[in-house]
Amino acid sequence: MRRLELIRFAAGAIAAHPMRSALTTLGVVIGVAAVVTMTSVGLGAQKMVEDQISSMGSNMIIVQPGNSRGPGGFVNQGAGATISLESADGKAIADTVPDVAAVSSSVRGGSQLAAGGTNWFTPQVLGVEKDYFTVRDLTLASGRAFTDEDARKSVLVIGQTVATNLFGEGDPIGQRIRVGRVPFEVIGVLAPKGQSATGQDQDDLIIGPLQPIRTRVIGRRIRGDSVQNIYINAAAEDKIEDVQDGVSNVLRERHKIQPGQDDDFAIQNMSQILEARTATTKTFTILLSAVAGVSLVVGGVGIMNIMLVAVTERTREIGLRMAIGAKRSDILAQFTLEAVALSMIGGLIGLGLGIVGAFLMGGVGGWPTAIPAWAPLLSMGFSVGIGLVFGVYPSWRAAQLDPIEALRRD
Repeated sequence: MRRLELIRFAAGAIAAHPMRSALTTLGVVIGVAAVVTMTSVGLGAQKMVEDQISSMGSNMIIVQPGNSRGPGGFVNQGAGATISLESADGKAIADTVPDVAAVSSSVRGGSQLAAGGTNWFTPQVLGVEKDYFTVRDLTLASGRAFTDEDARKSVLVIGQTVATNLFGEGDPIGQRIRVGRVPFEVIGVLAPKGQSATGQDQDDLIIGPLQPIRTRVIGRRIRGDSVQNIYINAAAEDKIEDVQDGVSNVLRERHKIQPGQDDDFAIQNMSQILEARTATTKTFTILLSAVAGVSLVVGGVGIMNIMLVAVTERTREIGLRMAIGAKRSDILAQFTLEAVALSMIGGLIGLGLGIVGAFLMGGVGGWPTAIPAWAPLLSMGFSVGIGLVFGVYPSWRAAQLDPIEALRRD
Protein backbone atom coordinates (compact mmCIF):
# COMPACT_ATOMS: atom_id res chain seq x y z
CA MET A 1 0.00 0.00 0.00
CA ARG A 2 1.09 3.51 -0.65
CA ARG A 3 1.65 5.77 2.35
CA LEU A 4 -1.18 8.10 1.40
CA GLU A 5 -3.58 5.16 1.23
CA LEU A 6 -2.46 4.00 4.68
CA ILE A 7 -3.12 7.47 6.10
CA ARG A 8 -6.51 7.62 4.33
CA PHE A 9 -7.56 4.20 5.64
CA ALA A 10 -6.44 5.10 9.19
CA ALA A 11 -8.26 8.44 9.10
CA GLY A 12 -11.38 6.81 7.71
CA ALA A 13 -11.40 4.19 10.46
CA ILE A 14 -11.07 6.86 13.15
CA ALA A 15 -13.81 9.04 11.62
CA ALA A 16 -16.14 6.08 11.13
CA HIS A 17 -16.29 5.37 14.87
CA PRO A 18 -16.30 8.78 16.62
CA MET A 19 -17.50 7.50 20.01
CA ARG A 20 -14.94 4.72 20.13
CA SER A 21 -12.23 7.13 19.03
CA ALA A 22 -13.21 9.63 21.73
CA LEU A 23 -13.13 6.96 24.44
CA THR A 24 -9.76 5.76 23.17
CA THR A 25 -8.21 9.23 23.48
CA LEU A 26 -9.83 10.04 26.85
CA GLY A 27 -7.10 8.51 29.01
CA VAL A 28 -4.35 10.32 27.10
CA VAL A 29 -6.29 13.60 27.31
CA ILE A 30 -6.58 13.30 31.10
CA GLY A 31 -2.97 12.19 31.50
CA VAL A 32 -1.40 14.96 29.42
CA ALA A 33 -3.69 17.62 30.93
CA ALA A 34 -2.81 16.51 34.46
CA VAL A 35 0.93 16.47 33.79
CA VAL A 36 0.91 19.91 32.13
CA THR A 37 -1.26 21.42 34.88
CA MET A 38 0.75 20.01 37.79
CA THR A 39 4.09 20.89 36.20
CA SER A 40 2.98 24.45 35.40
CA VAL A 41 1.63 25.10 38.88
CA GLY A 42 4.73 23.56 40.45
CA LEU A 43 7.09 25.70 38.36
CA GLY A 44 4.99 28.77 39.16
CA ALA A 45 5.25 28.05 42.88
CA GLN A 46 9.00 27.57 42.54
CA LYS A 47 9.36 30.92 40.75
CA MET A 48 7.27 32.63 43.43
CA VAL A 49 9.53 31.23 46.16
CA GLU A 50 12.62 32.41 44.29
CA ASP A 51 11.19 35.90 43.73
CA GLN A 52 10.07 36.35 47.31
CA ILE A 53 13.33 35.16 48.81
CA SER A 54 15.26 37.36 46.39
CA SER A 55 13.07 40.31 47.41
CA MET A 56 14.28 39.87 50.99
CA GLY A 57 17.79 40.71 49.85
CA SER A 58 20.00 38.33 47.93
CA ASN A 59 23.04 39.28 50.06
CA MET A 60 21.29 38.83 53.40
CA ILE A 61 22.63 36.64 56.20
CA ILE A 62 20.48 35.73 59.22
CA VAL A 63 21.91 34.82 62.63
CA GLN A 64 19.59 33.05 65.06
CA PRO A 65 20.07 31.62 68.54
CA GLY A 66 21.02 27.97 68.24
CA ASN A 67 22.28 25.71 71.01
CA SER A 68 22.09 26.31 74.72
CA ARG A 69 24.74 25.69 77.36
CA GLY A 70 23.65 23.03 79.82
CA PRO A 71 25.32 20.85 82.46
CA GLY A 72 28.27 19.11 80.87
CA GLY A 73 28.35 21.27 77.72
CA PHE A 74 26.07 22.44 74.94
CA VAL A 75 22.66 20.90 74.36
CA ASN A 76 21.36 21.15 70.81
CA GLN A 77 17.82 22.55 70.88
CA GLY A 78 17.59 23.86 67.31
CA ALA A 79 17.74 27.30 65.82
CA GLY A 80 15.71 29.85 67.78
CA ALA A 81 15.19 27.59 70.81
CA THR A 82 17.07 29.90 73.24
CA ILE A 83 18.11 33.54 73.22
CA SER A 84 21.90 33.55 73.11
CA LEU A 85 22.34 36.72 71.05
CA GLU A 86 22.66 40.34 72.17
CA SER A 87 22.53 43.75 70.52
CA ALA A 88 26.23 44.06 71.28
CA ASP A 89 26.88 41.05 69.02
CA GLY A 90 25.41 42.94 66.10
CA LYS A 91 27.52 46.02 66.88
CA ALA A 92 30.65 43.86 67.08
CA ILE A 93 29.87 42.28 63.70
CA ALA A 94 29.37 45.71 62.11
CA ASP A 95 32.62 47.02 63.58
CA THR A 96 34.97 44.09 62.98
CA VAL A 97 33.79 41.91 60.05
CA PRO A 98 35.01 43.13 56.63
CA ASP A 99 32.62 43.51 53.68
CA VAL A 100 29.56 44.02 55.90
CA ALA A 101 27.28 46.71 54.42
CA ALA A 102 24.59 46.85 57.12
CA VAL A 103 23.61 45.09 60.36
CA SER A 104 20.42 45.13 62.40
CA SER A 105 19.50 43.21 65.53
CA SER A 106 15.80 42.47 65.97
CA VAL A 107 13.12 41.18 68.32
CA ARG A 108 9.66 40.04 67.36
CA GLY A 109 6.27 39.48 68.94
CA GLY A 110 2.56 40.00 68.34
CA SER A 111 0.22 42.57 69.82
CA GLN A 112 -3.23 44.12 69.77
CA LEU A 113 -3.28 47.52 68.08
CA ALA A 114 -5.76 50.33 68.59
CA ALA A 115 -6.26 53.70 66.90
CA GLY A 116 -9.29 56.00 66.97
CA GLY A 117 -11.63 53.33 68.34
CA THR A 118 -10.50 50.70 65.80
CA ASN A 119 -8.69 47.53 66.86
CA TRP A 120 -6.45 45.15 64.94
CA PHE A 121 -4.17 42.28 66.00
CA THR A 122 -0.89 41.90 64.17
CA PRO A 123 1.36 38.85 64.62
CA GLN A 124 4.42 40.84 63.54
CA VAL A 125 5.62 43.52 65.93
CA LEU A 126 9.26 44.05 65.04
CA GLY A 127 11.83 45.93 67.07
CA VAL A 128 14.83 46.68 64.86
CA GLU A 129 17.72 49.04 64.26
CA LYS A 130 17.75 51.63 61.49
CA ASP A 131 19.76 49.48 59.05
CA TYR A 132 16.98 46.87 59.01
CA PHE A 133 15.32 48.69 56.11
CA THR A 134 18.55 48.46 54.10
CA VAL A 135 19.19 44.81 54.95
CA ARG A 136 15.66 43.71 54.08
CA ASP A 137 15.46 46.01 51.05
CA LEU A 138 12.25 47.63 52.30
CA THR A 139 10.77 50.65 50.56
CA LEU A 140 8.28 53.16 51.92
CA ALA A 141 5.06 54.27 50.27
CA SER A 142 4.91 57.41 52.42
CA GLY A 143 6.63 59.02 55.38
CA ARG A 144 10.13 58.04 56.48
CA ALA A 145 12.09 55.34 58.25
CA PHE A 146 13.53 55.99 61.70
CA THR A 147 17.08 57.19 62.24
CA ASP A 148 19.65 57.05 65.05
CA GLU A 149 17.88 60.01 66.67
CA ASP A 150 14.69 57.92 66.88
CA ALA A 151 16.40 54.96 68.60
CA ARG A 152 14.64 55.56 71.92
CA LYS A 153 11.50 57.24 70.63
CA SER A 154 8.06 55.62 70.39
CA VAL A 155 7.71 55.79 66.62
CA LEU A 156 6.48 53.22 64.09
CA VAL A 157 6.62 52.31 60.44
CA ILE A 158 3.55 50.22 59.56
CA GLY A 159 2.53 47.86 56.77
CA GLN A 160 -0.32 48.46 54.33
CA THR A 161 -2.62 45.90 55.99
CA VAL A 162 -2.30 47.63 59.37
CA ALA A 163 -2.76 51.04 57.76
CA THR A 164 -5.93 49.96 55.96
CA ASN A 165 -7.52 48.23 58.96
CA LEU A 166 -6.79 51.02 61.44
CA PHE A 167 -7.12 54.15 59.28
CA GLY A 168 -9.06 53.08 56.19
CA GLU A 169 -8.49 55.62 53.42
CA GLY A 170 -7.04 58.19 55.84
CA ASP A 171 -3.40 59.20 56.07
CA PRO A 172 -1.68 57.33 58.93
CA ILE A 173 1.37 59.65 59.05
CA GLY A 174 1.40 61.53 62.33
CA GLN A 175 -1.40 59.42 63.84
CA ARG A 176 -0.98 57.54 67.09
CA ILE A 177 -1.35 53.78 67.60
CA ARG A 178 -1.54 52.00 70.93
CA VAL A 179 0.56 48.86 70.78
CA GLY A 180 -0.80 46.92 73.72
CA ARG A 181 -1.06 49.82 76.18
CA VAL A 182 1.84 51.85 74.81
CA PRO A 183 1.21 54.79 72.42
CA PHE A 184 3.42 55.12 69.32
CA GLU A 185 3.46 57.71 66.54
CA VAL A 186 3.30 56.55 62.90
CA ILE A 187 6.12 58.11 60.85
CA GLY A 188 6.06 55.85 57.76
CA VAL A 189 4.05 53.34 55.73
CA LEU A 190 5.75 50.49 53.88
CA ALA A 191 5.12 49.76 50.21
CA PRO A 192 2.94 46.64 49.79
CA LYS A 193 4.65 43.25 49.34
CA GLY A 194 1.71 40.81 49.34
CA GLN A 195 1.78 37.24 50.59
CA SER A 196 4.90 35.23 51.27
CA ALA A 197 5.57 31.74 49.86
CA THR A 198 3.96 30.28 52.99
CA GLY A 199 0.81 32.40 52.63
CA GLN A 200 1.71 34.92 55.35
CA ASP A 201 0.62 38.51 54.84
CA GLN A 202 3.88 40.45 54.60
CA ASP A 203 2.02 43.77 54.98
CA ASP A 204 0.48 42.88 58.35
CA LEU A 205 3.30 44.25 60.53
CA ILE A 206 4.61 47.21 62.45
CA ILE A 207 8.28 48.13 62.82
CA GLY A 208 9.66 50.21 65.64
CA PRO A 209 13.05 51.02 67.17
CA LEU A 210 14.61 48.07 68.97
CA GLN A 211 14.82 49.53 72.48
CA PRO A 212 11.23 50.81 72.89
CA ILE A 213 9.69 47.66 71.35
CA ARG A 214 11.85 45.31 73.42
CA THR A 215 11.36 47.05 76.77
CA ARG A 216 7.83 48.48 76.49
CA VAL A 217 5.97 46.01 74.23
CA ILE A 218 7.60 42.57 74.31
CA GLY A 219 8.83 43.06 77.87
CA ARG A 220 9.34 39.96 79.97
CA ARG A 221 9.65 37.62 77.01
CA ILE A 222 13.10 39.06 76.22
CA ARG A 223 15.46 40.09 78.97
CA GLY A 224 18.19 42.68 79.03
CA ASP A 225 20.11 43.21 75.82
CA SER A 226 18.95 39.93 74.21
CA VAL A 227 17.74 39.82 70.62
CA GLN A 228 16.10 37.06 68.57
CA ASN A 229 17.83 37.66 65.23
CA ILE A 230 20.69 39.56 63.69
CA TYR A 231 20.27 40.51 60.02
CA ILE A 232 23.43 41.21 58.03
CA ASN A 233 23.83 42.53 54.50
CA ALA A 234 27.07 41.56 52.73
CA ALA A 235 28.63 44.21 50.51
CA ALA A 236 28.58 41.86 47.49
CA GLU A 237 27.11 38.48 46.63
CA ASP A 238 30.55 36.92 46.17
CA LYS A 239 31.50 38.03 49.70
CA ILE A 240 28.68 36.19 51.47
CA GLU A 241 30.72 33.16 52.51
CA ASP A 242 33.59 35.34 53.74
CA VAL A 243 31.19 37.46 55.78
CA GLN A 244 29.50 34.33 57.13
CA ASP A 245 32.85 32.93 58.28
CA GLY A 246 33.78 36.29 59.85
CA VAL A 247 30.45 36.46 61.71
CA SER A 248 30.96 32.95 63.05
CA ASN A 249 34.46 33.79 64.30
CA VAL A 250 33.31 37.00 66.01
CA LEU A 251 30.39 35.31 67.77
CA ARG A 252 32.43 32.30 68.90
CA GLU A 253 34.98 34.65 70.39
CA ARG A 254 32.37 36.86 72.09
CA HIS A 255 30.45 33.86 73.44
CA LYS A 256 33.68 32.23 74.65
CA ILE A 257 33.06 29.01 72.73
CA GLN A 258 36.10 26.76 72.90
CA PRO A 259 37.48 24.83 69.91
CA GLY A 260 35.53 21.61 69.44
CA GLN A 261 32.42 22.98 71.15
CA ASP A 262 29.17 23.56 69.25
CA ASP A 263 28.02 27.04 68.34
CA ASP A 264 25.21 28.57 70.39
CA PHE A 265 23.93 30.28 67.25
CA ALA A 266 22.90 29.32 63.72
CA ILE A 267 23.78 31.21 60.54
CA GLN A 268 21.91 31.01 57.25
CA ASN A 269 22.20 33.00 54.07
CA MET A 270 19.50 33.53 51.48
CA SER A 271 21.17 31.17 49.00
CA GLN A 272 20.86 28.31 51.50
CA ILE A 273 17.23 29.15 52.22
CA LEU A 274 16.49 29.44 48.50
CA GLU A 275 18.13 26.07 47.78
CA ALA A 276 16.16 24.36 50.55
CA ARG A 277 12.79 25.77 49.53
CA THR A 278 13.43 25.28 45.83
CA ALA A 279 14.37 21.65 46.46
CA THR A 280 11.10 21.18 48.37
CA THR A 281 8.95 22.64 45.59
CA LYS A 282 10.84 20.63 42.98
CA THR A 283 10.21 17.44 44.93
CA PHE A 284 6.49 18.14 45.18
CA THR A 285 6.34 19.03 41.48
CA ILE A 286 8.03 15.77 40.54
CA LEU A 287 5.74 13.74 42.81
CA LEU A 288 2.59 15.42 41.49
CA SER A 289 3.74 14.98 37.90
CA ALA A 290 4.56 11.32 38.54
CA VAL A 291 1.10 10.72 39.98
CA ALA A 292 -0.46 12.52 37.02
CA GLY A 293 1.74 10.48 34.68
CA VAL A 294 0.10 7.28 35.92
CA SER A 295 -3.03 8.35 34.07
CA LEU A 296 -0.97 8.36 30.85
CA VAL A 297 -0.19 4.69 31.39
CA VAL A 298 -3.87 4.05 32.11
CA GLY A 299 -4.69 5.88 28.89
CA GLY A 300 -2.24 3.66 27.02
CA VAL A 301 -3.87 0.55 28.42
CA GLY A 302 -7.20 1.95 27.26
CA ILE A 303 -5.83 2.43 23.75
CA MET A 304 -4.58 -1.16 23.67
CA ASN A 305 -7.88 -2.60 24.89
CA ILE A 306 -10.03 -0.66 22.47
CA MET A 307 -7.66 -1.38 19.57
CA LEU A 308 -7.91 -5.10 20.38
CA VAL A 309 -11.70 -4.78 20.25
CA ALA A 310 -11.37 -2.94 16.95
CA VAL A 311 -9.24 -5.74 15.51
CA THR A 312 -11.94 -8.25 16.44
CA GLU A 313 -14.71 -6.10 14.96
CA ARG A 314 -12.79 -5.52 11.72
CA THR A 315 -11.57 -9.06 11.14
CA ARG A 316 -13.47 -9.44 7.84
CA GLU A 317 -12.16 -6.06 6.64
CA ILE A 318 -8.58 -7.17 7.42
CA GLY A 319 -9.10 -10.47 5.63
CA LEU A 320 -10.54 -8.72 2.58
CA ARG A 321 -7.60 -6.29 2.32
CA MET A 322 -5.08 -9.08 2.67
CA ALA A 323 -6.95 -11.13 0.05
CA ILE A 324 -6.67 -8.33 -2.54
CA GLY A 325 -2.94 -7.84 -2.01
CA ALA A 326 -2.30 -5.99 1.23
CA LYS A 327 0.82 -7.21 3.01
CA ARG A 328 1.04 -8.03 6.68
CA SER A 329 3.35 -5.03 7.04
CA ASP A 330 0.62 -2.81 5.56
CA ILE A 331 -1.93 -4.04 8.13
CA LEU A 332 0.62 -3.56 10.94
CA ALA A 333 1.40 -0.03 9.73
CA GLN A 334 -2.26 0.93 9.39
CA PHE A 335 -3.31 -0.13 12.89
CA THR A 336 -0.17 1.34 14.46
CA LEU A 337 -0.85 4.60 12.62
CA GLU A 338 -4.40 4.64 13.97
CA ALA A 339 -3.14 4.15 17.53
CA VAL A 340 -0.52 6.89 17.20
CA ALA A 341 -3.01 9.28 15.57
CA LEU A 342 -5.56 8.75 18.33
CA SER A 343 -2.88 9.24 20.97
CA MET A 344 -1.61 12.43 19.32
CA ILE A 345 -5.12 13.85 19.10
CA GLY A 346 -5.53 13.11 22.80
CA GLY A 347 -2.18 14.76 23.51
CA LEU A 348 -3.15 17.97 21.69
CA ILE A 349 -6.50 18.18 23.48
CA GLY A 350 -4.80 17.38 26.81
CA LEU A 351 -2.19 20.09 26.23
CA GLY A 352 -4.88 22.69 25.68
CA LEU A 353 -6.88 21.58 28.70
CA GLY A 354 -3.71 21.43 30.81
CA ILE A 355 -2.82 25.05 30.01
CA VAL A 356 -6.37 26.21 30.75
CA GLY A 357 -6.40 24.15 33.96
CA ALA A 358 -3.08 25.60 35.10
CA PHE A 359 -4.34 29.17 34.72
CA LEU A 360 -7.64 28.31 36.44
CA MET A 361 -5.85 26.69 39.40
CA GLY A 362 -3.47 29.62 39.58
CA GLY A 363 -6.35 32.09 39.56
CA VAL A 364 -8.40 30.27 42.20
CA GLY A 365 -5.47 29.50 44.50
CA GLY A 366 -3.56 32.73 43.97
CA TRP A 367 -0.58 30.83 42.55
CA PRO A 368 1.50 32.11 39.64
CA THR A 369 1.49 29.92 36.55
CA ALA A 370 4.58 29.16 34.49
CA ILE A 371 3.90 27.10 31.36
CA PRO A 372 7.19 25.36 30.53
CA ALA A 373 8.43 25.83 26.97
CA TRP A 374 8.97 22.09 26.63
CA ALA A 375 5.33 21.25 27.47
CA PRO A 376 4.16 20.93 23.81
CA LEU A 377 7.14 18.78 22.84
CA LEU A 378 6.80 16.62 25.94
CA SER A 379 3.07 16.19 25.39
CA MET A 380 3.52 15.11 21.78
CA GLY A 381 6.48 12.91 22.64
CA PHE A 382 4.55 11.13 25.36
CA SER A 383 1.51 10.80 23.13
CA VAL A 384 3.45 9.26 20.26
CA GLY A 385 5.28 6.98 22.68
CA ILE A 386 2.06 5.81 24.31
CA GLY A 387 0.47 5.21 20.90
CA LEU A 388 3.45 3.18 19.69
CA VAL A 389 3.96 1.14 22.87
CA PHE A 390 0.33 0.26 23.42
CA GLY A 391 -0.68 0.13 19.76
CA VAL A 392 1.95 -2.33 18.57
CA TYR A 393 0.43 -5.44 20.12
CA PRO A 394 -3.10 -4.97 18.67
CA SER A 395 -1.51 -4.08 15.31
CA TRP A 396 0.64 -7.21 15.41
CA ARG A 397 -2.47 -9.30 16.25
CA ALA A 398 -4.23 -7.80 13.22
CA ALA A 399 -1.26 -8.50 10.92
CA GLN A 400 -1.07 -12.13 12.05
CA LEU A 401 -4.64 -12.96 11.06
CA ASP A 402 -5.03 -15.65 8.40
CA PRO A 403 -6.85 -14.08 5.40
CA ILE A 404 -9.06 -17.12 4.75
CA GLU A 405 -10.04 -17.51 8.41
CA ALA A 406 -10.63 -13.78 8.63
CA LEU A 407 -13.01 -13.85 5.65
CA ARG A 408 -14.99 -16.69 7.24
CA ARG A 409 -15.43 -14.74 10.48
CA ASP A 410 -18.94 -13.43 11.11
